[in-house]
This record gives sequence, C-alpha cells and structure tokens, in this order.
Amino acid sequence: MNAPAPSSGRQHGAATRNRTTLDALLARFAPLFQKILDRIDHGLAAGSIETTLPDGRVRLLGGRAPGPAAVVKLISWRALLRLATRGSVGWYIGWSRGEWSSPDPVALFELFVLNRNTLGNAGRASGLWRRLQRVWHRLRENNRAGARRNIEFHYDLGNDFYSLWLDPTMSYSSALFARPMSEAESLEVAQQSKLEAILARTETLPGETILEIGCGWGSFVAVAARGGRKVHGITLSPEQKRAVETRAVQDGLQDVTVSLTDYRDVTGVYDAVASIEMVEAVGQAFWPTYLASISRALKPGGRAALQYIAIDDAIFEAYAGNVDFIQRYVFPGGMLISESRFQAIAAEHGLAWRDRRGFGLDYAETLRRWRVAFDAVVADGLLPARFDREFIDLWRYYLMYCEGGFRGGGIDVAQVTLVKTP
Repeated sequence: MNAPAPSSGRQHGAATRNRTTLDALLARFAPLFQKILDRIDHGLAAGSIETTLPDGRVRLLGGRAPGPAAVVKLISWRALLRLATRGSVGWYIGWSRGEWSSPDPVALFELFVLNRNTLGNAGRASGLWRRLQRVWHRLRENNRAGARRNIEFHYDLGNDFYSLWLDPTMSYSSALFARPMSEAESLEVAQQSKLEAILARTETLPGETILEIGCGWGSFVAVAARGGRKVHGITLSPEQKRAVETRAVQDGLQDVTVSLTDYRDVTGVYDAVASIEMVEAVGQAFWPTYLASISRALKPGGRAALQYIAIDDAIFEAYAGNVDFIQRYVFPGGMLISESRFQAIAAEHGLAWRDRRGFGLDYAETLRRWRVAFDAVVADGLLPARFDREFIDLWRYYLMYCEGGFRGGGIDVAQVTLVKTP
C-alpha cells in the first residue's frame, strides 16, 4: 500500500471542525449511548471493562465474576455508534480513527469472545449496514475466479513481507507447542512439531504420494519430501508457487511438484491428502465440493490430515449471517467452519472423522509471537516501503483480534484425520 497524499491545511481544518461539530451533536444523545453500554454490561457474565467515557467519567462494565480485565478509553461516542451499527467492522474503523483506545486490546477481544453467548449480537452489525456488508461478502464468493482473487489479496502481499516476521519454516498457521507451553521453546521448533504431526496422521511411507491442498510457502512439502514422500502441492498464489519451487531447488528436495490449481480441478489418486488451515478460505457453500475433492483424490482407506479453525457451533448461525472485521479487511471470502456441520458433510462423502485434537491456546501463543516479530520489524524500519502506516496498524490490530479470539475460547484450531471408507 502507498501512503495517502497529505491534505492541505485548509482541508485538515475543515475535517477537524466537522468532527468537532458531530461530536457535539452526538453528546446530546449520551443517554442513548449509555443504553448501549448497559447492554454490554448486562452481557458480561465474566470479566470487566473499565471504561472512560468521552466526558471523562469512568464506568465499570461487568465485574461480576473473574475474567479478563480490559481497559478502554472512549474518545468519541462515534466509536459506540459504529459498534452498534457495523459491529466488529465499525469497532475497527473507530480504533483506526482514534475514536477509542486501549493499552491492551487483546484483553478486550478475549472478553467479548469469552462472553459470546450472553452478549448476543452486541458486537455484530445491524439493520442496513448488516445487509450492505452481506452483499459485499457475497460479491467475494469463492467460485473459481473469486477464490483466486481472494487468495491473491492476502497471500500475494509479497514473500518479502511474510519472510520478515514468520519463523524460518515460513509456516503461516498455528504451531503445536510442547506441554506445558514454555517461552524457551522456539516458534520454529513448535511449527516443526505441527508439521510432523500432520505427516504422522497420513500414515504414509517413503515413496508414497501426498497431495497438499493449499501448500503455503512449502513448509509441509519440505517435511514430507525429506521423509521420502512424493508431494504435489497446489496453491492459487503465484507468489507462493514461486517460493515453493525455489525452496525445492535450494534444499535439493526430490519428487516435489507445485501447481497453480484449484482444489476443484484436482485429478489423480493419492495415498494421502494434507490441508493445513486452507478450508477457512473455502466458504460454507463450497464445503461439500471441498470434501468431495478430498474423497475423490484419496485411494480407498487413504487418510486426509487436516488442520482447521472452527467457531463455536452455538454462535455459528449469527457469525455466518454477519460479516466481521477479518472477512472485510483481511480475508475476503473467508469463513471459519462449524465443526458439526463440516463433520456431517465429510461423512456424506465417505470420510470418517478420527482423532480430533484441539489446541486453541497454541494459536493464541503463535499469534502473540508473530505480533512481537512484526512489531520488531516495524520498529527497525525493515518493512518494504509500499506498506504504509494504515496497513501496519491494520495488521497489528488483526493479530491482536485473532489472539483474543483464541484466548476467549470461541474459536479453536484442531487437527483431524479423515479416513476414506473402502
């Protein structure tokens, strides 16, 4: 992204006066905003928010039971107006425009997710905004053309960008830490453990074939190929394809192929399939197609090793009926899975669900370490010049938002083995 052109002093002064006028108008409706705060207060069964209001008063929301203790300063009532009308999308806009602040947004996000059932739709878009955001989301549907656009939007930011803050394996998915988790264990070691766990689930032997759907920058391809497997990785990202090919040559990996192939267009039969956090880019409408493709690619008795992100089934309908911050700004077309629905579709395609293992707090720790690395890169001025302050702030918010979600327990990451019934 390029930095926006500076505005003239006259334009800046006019914008400031308009904001001041709007804030003065909104202040007259403070009792209505207090009702929004009442709703949040009633929905906080655990944890609390110490809230400084625009007029300087402090109000404690929640505090009835132990939980995260968030601190929020509402600089303008506009932040609450955005939250009430546009949900998490509006809340991000308010943060990006300085309408609210917090010394630790992760605690706030964790708190909202922890209280997801009692808060109801307090953090979701409503009315016209909800309908408009749904229309926008439908335009980013993951048909063949849309999937390629959506993947390129996120992953083709550049290998030079991701390589600065990911660990040396270039794994852009949750690591799997040893128990108990320790700061002494490096992210690279934990990522390697995740990759080896996926390989073990395939139960393949040297010389056998694995299809990886969504191969990223080749971290799993490298582990499997070093173990003697023949690996075909598919991706929709030209940047990732180039990286995997370069990696295979540099590391002397044998029997590795990578292609720009949609999962719907896979041909051939493999001993096993691996797919690590790719299903989130599929979309609910295409879950049956995705699982049918896996079933078609597997030999009878073959195993598919999946790592996926799921959202609590209890709130899936509300989540699926809205568009959140991640879908709007980071992963267009994205959709976390409903585990029960996904498992039922897998069964319809002859795929038996085996050995699920969830490790959501590992993802929270992975995200925290990514943020630390990202912040260090920014502080050292190492990001390519095309990434402006708006982009940097967006990505830092994204990493905090996701970390809070996993800490709050409303979303989980898991590995599962799908066995194709003979």
